[in-house]
This record gives sequence, C-alpha cells and structure tokens, in this order.
Amino acid sequence: MTHRNPLHHVIKQASLGALLAGGLAAGTAMAEPQGLYSTSKLLGADVYATSGSEQIGDVEDILLDNDMQVRALVIDTGDLLDFQGDQHFVIESGKFTVETQDGNSLDEIDYRVNVDLSEEQIAEQPQYTNDWWQNAREGAQQAWEETKEGAASAWETTQEGATWALDRIGQALENVGEQTQEAAERSNE
Repeated sequence: MTHRNPLHHVIKQASLGALLAGGLAAGTAMAEPQGLYSTSKLLGADVYATSGSEQIGDVEDILLDNDMQVRALVIDTGDLLDFQGDQHFVIESGKFTVETQDGNSLDEIDYRVNVDLSEEQIAEQPQYTNDWWQNAREGAQQAWEETKEGAASAWETTQEGATWALDRIGQALENVGEQTQEAAERSNE
C-alpha cells in the first residue's frame, strides 16, 4: 500500500480544481472542453506547436496563481528543437489548448497540448529559471496587493458616494417638507 504525502494530495486536488475552473481547453475545433482533466496525466503530455505536426516537447510543470487558476505550463523541449541543450519555456494560459485522446477510460487518457505559437515564438517565451520564478512570484504578489487595495478604495468611494447621495436626498426631502408647510400656511391665511 502506498502512503501519500497529504500536501501532495492537496496540491493535486487544487491543481485539478484549477484546471476545471481555469479552463485548460479554450473551446476550439481541435480542443473541445472535456469537462474533467487529470494533472498527473497532463504532466508529461506531448506538446506541439501550431507551425508543425512534430512534437516539440512535453509538459514539465503546471503553474498556478493565488486564486489557484492555471497561469502557465512549463514546456521541456529537451533536444527536440534546435536549441542549445535542454530548455524549459513558460507558456502562459491562453496560448495553449489541451486535447483529450482516448478519454473513455482513466487508465487510457492521454493529453496533447497544442501551443498557439510557432517554434520561433516559443523560443522567445520566458525560460523557466529561478530568476523568472522570483520575478513572476513578486509580480503576482504585487498585482494581488494592488487588486486588494483597488477593491478597498472602490468600496470606500462607493460608501462616500452613497453617503453623499443619501445626504442630498435627505436635504431635498427636508426642503420639500418646508415648502409644503409654507404653502399650507399661506392657504390657511
């Protein structure tokens, strides 16, 4: 019996949820949404560029953001492309689709990742290095903080606007009440 690391299980479940919510399949003729994806089967899946029918690499890693949405795939090109040595490229979500093959049985499921870039464009994508990781992590965290600050600011602005509007409505009702009272007093005279 195999004992699994609980953290490994949580990461795997979160990745599966992210695949479902983040939509790895972006409804094209080649890659209709399949409804459910296995991250363990996606890791190692063959990768193809739009410019050819030859395999250009395989999926090395799946990168998630703070919302547990798929942010990118890391593609290991090995020696399949004319690059110097083993290369790992970050392909952002929206630049690839996932096609399910033999999807009728969990044991037989295979995925094909279609990168919507030519081989030359893939070579221009960021390389998956520690420097890239640090910069991307800091950038994502900064974006998260700015989003939280922006939401708080929007809430404060909405509250201020609502308070101002209620004050104006109250003032208008008070004016109408005074005018009505004055008109009633004049008609009694």
